[in-house]
Amino acid sequence: MAKKSLEVEAEVEVEDEGDAAQFKMPVDSDHKATEFWLFSFAKPHMRAFHLSWFSFFCCFVSSFAAPPLLPVIRDNLSLTTTDIGNAGIASVSGAVFARLAMGTACDLVGPRLASASLILITTPAVYCSSLIDSATGFLLVRFFTGFSLATFVSTQFWMSSMFSPPKVGLANGVAGGWGNMGGGATQLIMPLVYELIKKIGSTNFIAWRIAFFIPGVMQTCSAIAVLMFGQDMPDGNYNKLHKAGEKHKDNFSEVFKHAVTNYRGWILALTYGYCFGVELTIDNIIAQYFYDRFGVNISKAGTIAASFGLENIVSRPGGGLFSDYLSKFFGMRGRLWGLWVVQTLGGIFCVILGRTNSLAGSIVVLLLFSLFCQAACGLTFGVVPFVSRRSLGLISGMGGGGGNVGAVLTQLIFFHNSKYSTEDGIFYMGIMILVCTLPIALIHFPQWGGMLCGPKPGYTPEDYYQSEWSHHEQQKGYHTASLRFAENSVREGGRSARGSGHSKHTVPVETSPTDV
Repeated sequence: MAKKSLEVEAEVEVEDEGDAAQFKMPVDSDHKATEFWLFSFAKPHMRAFHLSWFSFFCCFVSSFAAPPLLPVIRDNLSLTTTDIGNAGIASVSGAVFARLAMGTACDLVGPRLASASLILITTPAVYCSSLIDSATGFLLVRFFTGFSLATFVSTQFWMSSMFSPPKVGLANGVAGGWGNMGGGATQLIMPLVYELIKKIGSTNFIAWRIAFFIPGVMQTCSAIAVLMFGQDMPDGNYNKLHKAGEKHKDNFSEVFKHAVTNYRGWILALTYGYCFGVELTIDNIIAQYFYDRFGVNISKAGTIAASFGLENIVSRPGGGLFSDYLSKFFGMRGRLWGLWVVQTLGGIFCVILGRTNSLAGSIVVLLLFSLFCQAACGLTFGVVPFVSRRSLGLISGMGGGGGNVGAVLTQLIFFHNSKYSTEDGIFYMGIMILVCTLPIALIHFPQWGGMLCGPKPGYTPEDYYQSEWSHHEQQKGYHTASLRFAENSVREGGRSARGSGHSKHTVPVETSPTDV
């Protein structure tokens, strides 16, 4: 019997290696990539990565195309400070519910179709930005364009579906960071396009309208590329997998229940509101802040503001990489401690920025603030993929939506009217970051522990993830993907857990073929 059992296990391993041979990258037992080849377009893993970050980048460019041109737009449309504040809030408020809907859509129909559909639906609002002639029109186009920011959720869901747990923090960090970089790039793109159109012979008030066609075209092309070249999962698109019976077609009620009853998702939504939410707020206010407070011209203000967003090329990926590094040595507890420390430092630099009175000093502090604020975003989504497997999309949507809620509340409280000067608003925003980061200490995974407490004795990752499935569902095998994820998450328990042996369910990550 023992000999026969060994033969069966050997057959399983051979089959796993044979299945893995269809991929250009080394994969784990769930066919998720165990390496991250940044400059590769290997199908499907790295192709999904590049499609996701670039489409999200285009949406960010569109959503924040207006702020760098505000000094011109406000004169053309006779906008008041309140009008500008309302439009800024509108640009991020719509995405609150859109991100929740996007998370559910990813769980049910897959990230490819969900992402491309939303991008195409919101594209007309970008083009309509060139036609507005009132404060109401300005508010409406910013509101509907802002819905496209929900593609962040599909980006994070897609990366969590394509990359193994030891690499998911890095993949999420780079995809999210490079997408967020659009918020900085647009601060450069829009003023440059505007100036170019003026030099060709256009008037000020026509030039800014024509400039909006650039982000509109970018967004349209990115959606078409996602539809044509994207793939939902390593093994195929959702529709194909459902028809083949290789993936259980879940129902909304179960996905919703396991998301909203998991308190960890709510805490991460709160804390994300004061890293990513703060980043959205800065994208809306920072160019005008430097223009008004330090008297720099529109081009220079745009360049300074761009430095904040463009730092995402290294800061958010660095946060994801740091999360994975901490996990290698300290498991999930290291990820949580890293998130708390980095986000707290971001809050401290935000407080300092609000009290810095020189142009040079403000730029230096802004860059430091940007580094830690955006790294905290990457660290957050180094934790999110482990909260739930069955409701991964909705949990990601809750986190992403929390970012937009934080942006709405922050702008409404501190930057909506003349109650606070912009520098005071930045100062108090820093205080809010410090306070809202504290609940990270309450997050505890029974199988791995938390910041302050260790794991529950005898509780395994398999116990945690299969608890989302009923006994009847487990009998039908619907939970097998969750069990494979549990196996591949073994290092989240820290060094001691990795040394205690492999899960009984699947072939461990370390045995993935590396010669494909």
